[in-house]
Amino acid sequence: MLEHIKYLPAHVLGMHAAGHVTIGDYEKALRPLLEQQVKQTGRINFLLVLETNIKNFTAGAWCGNIRLGLKYFTRWNKVAVVTDQDGVREFSHLFKYILPGKFTGYKLEELDEAVKWVTGIK
Repeated sequence: MLEHIKYLPAHVLGMHAAGHVTIGDYEKALRPLLEQQVKQTGRINFLLVLETNIKNFTAGAWCGNIRLGLKYFTRWNKVAVVTDQDGVREFSHLFKYILPGKFTGYKLEELDEAVKWVTGIK
């Protein structure tokens, strides 16, 4: 399930992933918010708090993730992935070689630091 994190400033979109994540979650929860973000700000500052095992993402969810990444290819500005899964954090660092923008990973205990980084608020 993907849930919108509503406490972030308007220039940052945040999502919380828990349990089982499907393509329906991307279509219902994430895609409309990304579209709105791009219309409002022209770029994407994104915080993903991942409190589920990456294995709980369906193949459709992975395809949705890739499709959205490519659709907004030039709009990605800052992306912070917050998870206790070391491999996922390291994988998020690889995106800086594929997509424009800055990508970094944080541990769940570093959520406050991730929020500060992605929002630009100190």
